[in-house]
Amino acid sequence: MEDMLTIQEMSRRSGFSEATLRYYERIGLLGAVDRDSASGHRRYDGGVVERVEALACLRSSGMSIDGMRTYVRLLGEGEAAGELRDLFAEQAGHLAAELDRLRVRLEYLQLKAQLWDARSRDDTAAEAETVREVQEVVRAF
Repeated sequence: MEDMLTIQEMSRRSGFSEATLRYYERIGLLGAVDRDSASGHRRYDGGVVERVEALACLRSSGMSIDGMRTYVRLLGEGEAAGELRDLFAEQAGHLAAELDRLRVRLEYLQLKAQLWDARSRDDTAAEAETVREVQEVVRAF
């Protein structure tokens, strides 16, 4: 048990809160988590640590709990390369769409900053051009 991580150590390493780690264990995402025989505290072995790190990557990509459940299920079934490919391709598509939405929001904010800069300089031509550009971006929302 010496080389196993406590829940606090696992939380720091993964970025998940202790409550999230307990929840993931409860819903079956982590599999069996060993317990210290004396204290009953959770102890995370190498396999569970790897699973938590993989889930942290999936979560940071925006994958849902259902998506993570599918990932864990498919890993357990083995021979699921095609289904895993589809899962990751679908998530990549979701992330690409979110990046597009963020780019539009970024452009909007940059243009609004330009607009107020033009107004602060009393540059009516630059202000009018920026208003036109802002209107184009707003249509993209």
